[in-house]
Amino acid sequence: MKDLTPARESLDPIEIASRDEIAALQLDRLKWSLRHAYDNVPFYRASFEAAGVHPDDLTCLADLAKFPFTKKSDLRDNYPFGLFAVPREQIVRVHASSGTTGKPTVVGYTAQDISNWADLVARSMRASGTRPGDIVHIAYGYGLFTGGLGAHYGAERLGCTVVPVSGGMTPRQVTLIEDFRPTTIMVTPSYMLNILDEFRRQGRDPRETSLQVGIFGAEPWTNAMRAEVEAAFDMHAVDIYGLSEVMGPGVANECVETKDGLHVWEDHFYPEIIDPVTGQPVEDGQFGELVFTTLTKEGLPIIRYRTRDLTRLLPGTARSMRRIEKITGRNDDMIILRGVNVFPTQIEEQVLATTGLAPHFQIELHREGRMDAMQVNAEALPGHADEAARAALGRTLGKRIKDVIGISVAVTVTPPGGVPRSEGKAVRLVDKRPKD
Repeated sequence: MKDLTPARESLDPIEIASRDEIAALQLDRLKWSLRHAYDNVPFYRASFEAAGVHPDDLTCLADLAKFPFTKKSDLRDNYPFGLFAVPREQIVRVHASSGTTGKPTVVGYTAQDISNWADLVARSMRASGTRPGDIVHIAYGYGLFTGGLGAHYGAERLGCTVVPVSGGMTPRQVTLIEDFRPTTIMVTPSYMLNILDEFRRQGRDPRETSLQVGIFGAEPWTNAMRAEVEAAFDMHAVDIYGLSEVMGPGVANECVETKDGLHVWEDHFYPEIIDPVTGQPVEDGQFGELVFTTLTKEGLPIIRYRTRDLTRLLPGTARSMRRIEKITGRNDDMIILRGVNVFPTQIEEQVLATTGLAPHFQIELHREGRMDAMQVNAEALPGHADEAARAALGRTLGKRIKDVIGISVAVTVTPPGGVPRSEGKAVRLVDKRPKD
């Protein structure tokens, strides 16, 4: 793979500032954000007053722990525009979640918010190895989902040529990659695997493409999947992190030269890690739930938002700003099976480590008597598709899961193409248990 380390002089000065400089900027901006929320959002005024705190109580960064959390349910309870901190006429764009588990969560952006977002996605792309003038193939979904437009505006801000393909029509994705010769692709990691399958179905060598960088986000993915994609395409696979409630993609990003965790853009977002049970902050380096406070958002400031993502904060390396480890899962994705905590990413690691299996899988939960049970549906690669070979692969995968994770599961290995595909975020878990 080509060395794509960005030139130091191309970085924003704050990316390589001292920790003291970063902390001073954060404190100044945090005071503004708390006051902006308190003065302009009735929910936050009531929330602060119920907790007995006031924006003037913040005199140092540690004081943020005195303030109450914001949860996803708070956004739903104030649907659609109840958390906006500016008049609706100053909101130039809204995005929203899918709303599959209830009302969608709606977020709004001022013109300055959109500009800041574009700057941060451009910064993230530069950290990933993308350069001005590159062609960028965007296969994130466009629309209310923040991925497509967030990536699009960032690529344009960086000075790239944008191919706004969106998701779906996988054969066309391959055709445009072959014909337009992009150097960067931005896409969910699970859909990148679908694109890889289509290259192979067409008999094309993915290592011969022009792609040098894949910027993957919107769902957890493992370093094993990174190795799979990098080997298949001979390109860098880099992680981007974001969530619509905080901004969208571009809250944090890996640097292509180290790939050792995602640098949080701390000049715009203040990160904390808390104990997910007690809600108390933990020290950097300790594992827990990621919490974000926005420092510059005008339209919808977010104070101490509980992301439910599980990770830890680490010192900076390629940049001065702190890193988060790759997200291992979410509190609400965790499966407790016979007393063992299991995340879909742990199953993914074992699937990818089993020779003869494709990198596609789905977990089903069901009830056997009074006990919960798990079935893992995996998929054989061509050449391992006969019944005997699939049965052997199922036994191997089941043993790996038992030995490494410590649970016994049923495994079904289908012929090639047997596991459902996604054109956006992968559906890794299907819960078939009766609703008690």
